[in-house]
Amino acid sequence: MARRTKFFIRAGIFISLLLVLWNFFWVFRLQQPDKIPTKIESALLSSVPQSMNDVEFHTPKKYLQHGNVPIEKPLEIHIAAVVCGNRTNETIVMIKSALIMSSTFIRFILFADETATSSLNGTVKLWPENVLNRMSLDLRPITFPADKAEEWKKLFKPCASQRLFLPSLLQEVDSVLYMDTDTIFLTSPLQVWEHFNKMNKMQMAAVAPEHEDFSTGWYNRFARHPYYGNLGVNSGVMLMNLTRMRQFGWEKYVVPIYHEYKSKIVWGDQDIINIVFHFHPEKLYVYPCHYNYRPDHCMYMSVCKTAEEQGILVLHGNRGSFHNMKQPAFKAIYASIEQYSFGGDLPTLSNNIKESLTKTVDTSCGKLMNSLPKLLKI
Repeated sequence: MARRTKFFIRAGIFISLLLVLWNFFWVFRLQQPDKIPTKIESALLSSVPQSMNDVEFHTPKKYLQHGNVPIEKPLEIHIAAVVCGNRTNETIVMIKSALIMSSTFIRFILFADETATSSLNGTVKLWPENVLNRMSLDLRPITFPADKAEEWKKLFKPCASQRLFLPSLLQEVDSVLYMDTDTIFLTSPLQVWEHFNKMNKMQMAAVAPEHEDFSTGWYNRFARHPYYGNLGVNSGVMLMNLTRMRQFGWEKYVVPIYHEYKSKIVWGDQDIINIVFHFHPEKLYVYPCHYNYRPDHCMYMSVCKTAEEQGILVLHGNRGSFHNMKQPAFKAIYASIEQYSFGGDLPTLSNNIKESLTKTVDTSCGKLMNSLPKLLKI
């Protein structure tokens, strides 16, 4: 019994001694200045996967003060597009609109067929030097998985599904703003790009809703495959954090989804994007409809309230709206920017657009656009 008592006494003394030493250690630690990481530790810290960090653009940045919160402004943004067939002129107008509305350096990464490549090069090189100094043109060939190249190329519009493979085709690029060729910036592209800073650490892409109204929604009424949310999303103006998409294993999802649902897909790559984010909604950031304003938002009645309040930021002339007479307001804006010459006066461009729109007030979209307090967000 005495031996057992001695054992407990010794154990108690030993434990007390450990607690005293532990307390001294933390008192000493709190009195020390912050440790400066070594080069090796810094390298290890910098290799943390991006999914655990804020968005990085891999380009020089400066800070803009937004209220009391500093927001990073990149000195270079990347705009990607896919150009095949007769889409060259649309692409030129989209590029022009981005440069007209922005002073930020823009790197345009275009995947184009041979005809489009030649035409784009020939047009851009004639632009004024002060414009060329604010941009770079990175033209790349159309590239699809070898075993199904022709099938992918013909999915929906010619070559449109190329966008699905950007994470692997642009290994050196962190993030891009993907634009359909039938889009026009009515504000600085930077206003779209800055939504990267608003995405949380899980989100890897950003798009606008496909519809705002259940009664006219396409996906909720007709889709035979899964889609994001209640009304689906439109992928014509899409921020893509390629680093996070690579970490996610994007293409490992895309190809099997295509094989499973290809007989039910109507809108090509957009349907595949909807299906992916149906199963992974936490990976998607959705910005308001005025970042991707289409005829559906005004052809029957106004359903995009943020456009009424804040103006149209990106105009999307899908279904040929920039070229046919079904939506003359869309065609009028497109024609004004197409006819604009670099070096011209921006207020004059704005006035030309407004004047053209006055001729479309007998249409629903024209009437709405004429009522917007400030169409161009320059």
